Amino acid sequence: MRGRHLASCKNRAGRWVRFCRIFPSRGEGAAPNFTPMIKFAYTILYVADVEKTIEFYEKAFGFSRKFIAPGNEYGELSTGDTTLSFASLSLVKQNLSAGFVESRPGGKPFGIEIAFAVEDVEAVFQKALKTGAAAVEKAKTKPWGQAVAYVRDPNGFLIEICTPME
Repeated sequence: MRGRHLASCKNRAGRWVRFCRIFPSRGEGAAPNFTPMIKFAYTILYVADVEKTIEFYEKAFGFSRKFIAPGNEYGELSTGDTTLSFASLSLVKQNLSAGFVESRPGGKPFGIEIAFAVEDVEAVFQKALKTGAAAVEKAKTKPWGQAVAYVRDPNGFLIEICTPME
């Protein structure tokens, strides 16, 4: 028996076309697993003030602003391969009808962190503190040789400042 894989795509003229490719149903040459590629695109942190938060990350870590949406409800920073995004608490309350747990600067951090790989952990740690971050843990070298320090941003989110893993 043979299996079929049907697909659609646009041709060079911009028209949708269908094509069918016949594959053996078992063994060598069988239809490959057509799992769509998933790419980690961005992380969104829920914050009280999107613009102030973006300004903190620009000053503390040198990231560049992609944009802030009208109304200060959503914004993005370029951070390398992924995007760090921020959504206002009011926007999130509209999106998540059952509610959510807000980050608080005074409480314990969530069981999640965002990590920034840097060459000089101590210098970035000190710059983050001068910009408004709160110290959590000074730099320590892990058994695998990586230097790691922790701060919390003004919203209470945990940030790992670390050397790259090679």
